[in-house]
Amino acid sequence: MMMMMMMMMKKKKKKKYKKKKKKKKKKKKKKKKKKKTKKKKKKKKKKKKKNNKMKKNKKKKKKKKKKKKKKKKKKKKKKRRREEEEQEEQEEESEMKNKGSK
Repeated sequence: MMMMMMMMMKKKKKKKYKKKKKKKKKKKKKKKKKKKTKKKKKKKKKKKKKNNKMKKNKKKKKKKKKKKKKKKKKKKKKKRRREEEEQEEQEEESEMKNKGSK
């Protein structure tokens, strides 16, 4: 019986693994583009032109707004400076008057 077991053990061989076959990738078929008619092309061009015009106008408006803001700021600064100068002058005058009255 022992002999028999030994024989069986010897007979058992390691399993050889089969190499997996690589799957071939299927090539995707490219879809043919339909040719656009002249009318459609014209329409697209028109739309693009319109969009570009709109974008340009938007930019112009933004620039104008910025310029306006800058101008306003400058005006405010000038006004403030003028007011400060006037106040200083008045203070000086009042000081001179005070000195004169003493």
